[in-house]
Amino acid sequence: MNEFIWPVRVYYEDTDSGGVVYHSNYLNFMERARTECLRAMHLEQDDIVNEHGILFVVHSLSINYLKPALFNEALLVKTTIQKLTKASIIFEQKIVRTNNDTNEEQILIKAIVKIVSLGVAQKRTIPLPKAIYD
Repeated sequence: MNEFIWPVRVYYEDTDSGGVVYHSNYLNFMERARTECLRAMHLEQDDIVNEHGILFVVHSLSINYLKPALFNEALLVKTTIQKLTKASIIFEQKIVRTNNDTNEEQILIKAIVKIVSLGVAQKRTIPLPKAIYD
């Protein structure tokens, strides 16, 4: 899959008292974008649980906060699959703001997120079902 882009608006509830996005809320923005990325590939997470007995869970992440996002800004969360293994998906995600005058993008956040396939019954990492891996 190519880059998946999900728009996000910064609401007051996302910010601290100075109008800057609180650091953990970037994780929420990225989570929503990953969910929508999977949905765009016709992978609904509740169906995956019900049909295949697996959950996608965050195993690890690395995040770099480069610039702050501010109240009421329109942002884009850009998501790509960096690597697919038998039991994991590694996503690269960026949160960017676009300058309306110049169309230049500023990267605010860069992250690498490793998601693993957790068997509901097994309570451990298991291989992705072939239908999902393909």
